[in-house]
Amino acid sequence: MLDRQVNAAVLLACMVSSATAFVPSASNHPVRRQQQQEHGVRSTTTIFAPLQAASIETPPSPLTAWGDRISDIRKLQQEVKKQSIPEFGIELSAADVGIASDDTQAQLKYFQENAMDIKQKMQDHGAVVLRGFNLMKTQEGFQEFYNALGMKVCQDPLQSVSARPTADGKKDSPVYEAVNKESRKNFFIGMHNEFVGTRAPRAAAFVCFKAADTGGEFLIADGRRMFRDLDPDLVEELYQRNIRYSVMELPFFGWIDNFPEPIQGPIMAGIKGLVTAAINAKVDFDVEMLWGESGYDNTKMLQARAPKQPPIVVHPVTGEPTWFCNVHSHSSKLRKDRESIYGAERFEDGASQINKSDMFFGDDGNLSDEHLQHMDEVTMKNVRFVKMTEGDVVLLDNYKCMHGRNVFDGTRKHAVAWFEGWEGEEEMKKQNAKVEALAA
Repeated sequence: MLDRQVNAAVLLACMVSSATAFVPSASNHPVRRQQQQEHGVRSTTTIFAPLQAASIETPPSPLTAWGDRISDIRKLQQEVKKQSIPEFGIELSAADVGIASDDTQAQLKYFQENAMDIKQKMQDHGAVVLRGFNLMKTQEGFQEFYNALGMKVCQDPLQSVSARPTADGKKDSPVYEAVNKESRKNFFIGMHNEFVGTRAPRAAAFVCFKAADTGGEFLIADGRRMFRDLDPDLVEELYQRNIRYSVMELPFFGWIDNFPEPIQGPIMAGIKGLVTAAINAKVDFDVEMLWGESGYDNTKMLQARAPKQPPIVVHPVTGEPTWFCNVHSHSSKLRKDRESIYGAERFEDGASQINKSDMFFGDDGNLSDEHLQHMDEVTMKNVRFVKMTEGDVVLLDNYKCMHGRNVFDGTRKHAVAWFEGWEGEEEMKKQNAKVEALAA
C-alpha cells in the first residue's frame, strides 16, 4: 500500500515536470528578477497545455503598466462620480461611412485614411464595434484591417506560461483562437482584462469568422464605470489590501490521507517544495504553492497563488483610473453560482482540471459572499452583450475594457489579435499631458 502511494507521489512529480515543459524557461525571461524588484504585484491565469505556439518573431506581449500608486482612492472615486464618462463601446458600420459591405478595397482605404480617428474612438469609448465590413470575414482581410490602422501586433500574453492555438493552425500566425471549444460551450466566461504574470497587451481586436447558432455573444464592460459604481468602502479595502489570484489547482492528493498522520506533514512539505521549484523555474513570475481543499469535492490540493496586485490602475495613455480586476472570471464562488444557471463546468481533461482559479485579498484573506455578490451585480449592470456576425470586429483598449463570452450552441469560430500598442500612441500621451497641464 505504501509503495503504491510513494509511486503516486513520484508520478505526480513527473506529471508536474512534464506539464511545465510546455512553459518557456525562466532563462528565456531576463526581465523576471528585474520586474520583481520594480513591481511588487503580479497576476495570471495559468494554463498548462501542449498547444500550438506563437512565432518567436512576433514580439512578446508588453509588461503590465500598473501606473503610479493612487494616494487617496476614495477621494478619486468621488471625483469620478461627478464626471461625465463618454459613451461606451460605440458602433461603426460600413453603411455609416457610405461604403458598400462588399467593397473591400474601399473599406481598406477607409481604415488607412481614418486610422487615428478610429484609434482615438477606442481610447475615448473603451471599444469600437465595427459591423458590415466584409474585409474582415477572412483572416487575411482581418490582418489587413488592423495593419491599416497601425496596430502593433504582439504574442498572446499566455505565451509567457504556455500557448494558445492559432486560428489557422499555423505556428507563426498572430491571430489566435478565442474559446470556441464545444466542451466549453456552457461555460460562461466572466469579465476580465487580458493579462498573465508580468504581461498585458495594450489593446486587442476580436473578430467573428462564424457566429454560434445561438448565444456566444461577445461581452464587454467599461472599467471606468466599474470603478465609479462599486461601493466606496469595498474599493478602499480592496485597494489598500490589494488582491491576489490562485491560478492553478493540483487536486491529486487525497491519497496522502491514507498515510499515518505523523508522516503526512513531511510528505506534504516535500511535494510542495518539488512543485514550487518546478513551476517557478518555468515561468517569468513568482508563484507560491499553498495547501488547501478543492472547492468542488474537498479533495486535498496544492493551490498556486500569484503575487499581489492593485485592483485599480492608472491608464497608461489617458491617466484615468480604471478597474483592472478579474474577480468576475476568477472567483470560484461566482463560477459555481453560474452553474445553477448554465450547468456544471465540464472539466474533461487534465489541463481543465488543473486550470481552476480564485481570488483573495492580497494578504490571503477571503472575500465575503456579500463582497462577491456586490462585484457581480455591478459587473453585470455594466456588461454589454455584443452579438457578432461574420466579419464583425470589436477593437478594444485592454486596460479600459473588460471582455467575456456568453454560453452558446452550435459551431462558433471567433479569433483575436493582441497589440503591444499602435502608431500614434505617444502623440496621444503627449496630448493628454497637455490637457492635464492646462486643467491644473
